[in-house]
Order: sequence, then C-alpha cells, then structure tokens
Amino acid sequence: MPDLVAIDLDGGPAFVAALERIWADGDAAFPIDRRLPTALQATQLAAFGAAAVITADGRHTLDAGRPVEPGDALVVATSGSTGAPKGVVLTHDAVDASATASSSRLGATPGDHWLACLPLAHIAGLSVVTRALHTGTALTVLPAFDAAAVAHSDATLVSLVATALARTDVSRFRWVLVGGSRPPTSRPANCIATYGMTETGSGIAYDGTPLDGVDIRIVDGEVHVRGPMLFRGYRDGTTPFLDGGWFATGDDGRWLDDGRLHVEGRRGDVIVTGGEKVWPEPVEAALATHPDVIDVAVNGTDDPEWGAIVTAHVVTDRDDLTLEELRDHAKATLPAYAAPRRLVRTDSIARTALGKVRRRDLSND
Repeated sequence: MPDLVAIDLDGGPAFVAALERIWADGDAAFPIDRRLPTALQATQLAAFGAAAVITADGRHTLDAGRPVEPGDALVVATSGSTGAPKGVVLTHDAVDASATASSSRLGATPGDHWLACLPLAHIAGLSVVTRALHTGTALTVLPAFDAAAVAHSDATLVSLVATALARTDVSRFRWVLVGGSRPPTSRPANCIATYGMTETGSGIAYDGTPLDGVDIRIVDGEVHVRGPMLFRGYRDGTTPFLDGGWFATGDDGRWLDDGRLHVEGRRGDVIVTGGEKVWPEPVEAALATHPDVIDVAVNGTDDPEWGAIVTAHVVTDRDDLTLEELRDHAKATLPAYAAPRRLVRTDSIARTALGKVRRRDLSND
C-alpha cells in the first residue's frame, strides 16, 4: 500500500523535486507548515499518519505511518481558523480536475509561467505548484512572499492573499488570483477574486462564477458544492458528503441578481444583535479604512439586552481613539446596527497564514 510522506523543506526547486519523487513512487505528500512549533508539527505528523519525512538531510522513517489509498496525491492541513486542523485527502484525479478547470478559465497556455509565493503547507500556495506540474506550465517557487521579487517577476500568473496584494505591484501579471480572507472591494483589473477551500482543492468560483464542472447550490442559506476536484475525505476516515456527492461548506451565501455567487462568511461567525444579522467581514473592511486603524477583527460578545453586540478588536497607535469615532466611521457605509458597540484594544490580531482571522482566539477581556 502507498504511504504518506511529509515534506519538511522551504519553497523552491528542492520542494518541487521532493513532491515529484513522492508521486513517482506512488505515495502521497503532506507538506509541513515549517512555521509551526516543533511539537505541533510532530502532532500533525502522528495524527495524519505520515510514514516518512523528507528534510534537507534526506528521507527519515517515522513510527506512526498509516497507508493511503491508491490514487491519493496529497494530504493538506486545513487552516484551523475554526478549530484543530484536519487532514484533507486529495486524489490525483481531483488535483488534475482542479488544475484543468482553473487553467481553462484563465486561458492558460504553455507560454504562461506560474509564480508560487504563498505558504506551500496551505492549498492556496500548494495548488500553484500542482497546477503547474499537471499542466506542464513553467513554475517559479519562492521560499516566502517577497514584495520586490513578486513585483519584478517574469511570471504571468500568480496567486496572492489580500494582504500580499496590498504590498506589491502586480501590473506585470496577466492574471492574479486573490483568495484567503475576503478580497478587497477595490482591486486591479487583472485580479480575480476566488472562492474555495482546502476541501475543494483550491478556488472553484472565480469572481462569483463557478468553474467548469463545478455545481453550487444554496440550501437554507448555506453554500453546497460538488465537482471532480473535491476531496476524497479526511485523514481520520470521515467522508462528510451529502446525497448526490454534495459537500456542505459551512459558509453562508446567496446568488446575486446577475447570477454570481456572493459568500457572506462562516455560518458560526454571524452576529445576531437585536434581531439583526451582522457579518464580521464587512464591518472589518469598513473599520480598516479608518486612518488610525492598523488592523482590526470583529466578533460578537454576549449581551443581556441585545443578545450579542458587535465587538471591534483594534490595533492602533492612537491612545485617544474612541468607540464613538469608530461607530461614526462604520455608519458612514454600514447600517447603524452593524457599527461596533464595544472596543477592545489589542497589540495584534491572530490570523492564519492566509490572512483569515482566528476568531476563536480573539479575547473579549
């Protein structure tokens, strides 16, 4: 039976060579997040059942290995924004379907060139590598995001997150895929907002339009998806699919009048305050435009009168920045009920590698 082999290498030619070698041996690859503490890396290796790990010193056998199924290509850890990371199993067929659908939508040709500069332990970065390998497209892999290197790259295609997009000039690229957290409302014309997750093998809707082969439906406000690029199951053996092969994403969404998909956010993130539903992301986007707000995250705090109140966790250098000032700023573009009723000052906002807020780590003290 094939094994799961972990890759503990920086992004670059050695990582790509290790991935190709694992696949040539018929095994599946698990890219380790090298930014995690050593103890947590060991926990994931054991939980996902890696049989070996490839490091700069070579290949090392591990004790807790469990075989994978024939045809499995990758095990990728979820971002962990809503709980402990899960091991998502993607088959070669799923990876190929994702690469084909994405390349078709982008009109990619053999003359294109992908730049991978996001963390390879997450699907947004790893899918750039697998997309290039499956389509035979030229590929450059950076060890980490570097604004200057991205801006001066000769590549024609790149995948970024919103924070990276804001830090670099992307005018040289033919197309820029922007995923992760909610994409900025104002972005260059060559930027495409993508919707997807680890379980979908990367983005499955570009600017709200499903890729070829992708079905999307809304059931009681929740986004359900299916298609050939979906994962086979989780590494713990669970396969959370509904009848007909549908996967319930846990995201709330709706169809716009022009037929495009609009995703509100994670179902558990919505704040019901005074009977009104408030999604954190639009409030965060509004508050982020305040000149004295360095970073911000929003969640709900239990309240006996309102049920819950909108709480803004703000990083700022201004000691006299008040809640009322933030409320007035938010009300300039949002309904009054969406404006924060509580301000928590903080030194930093806990985020995943792709810029998603770790709401469960927000302190309401």
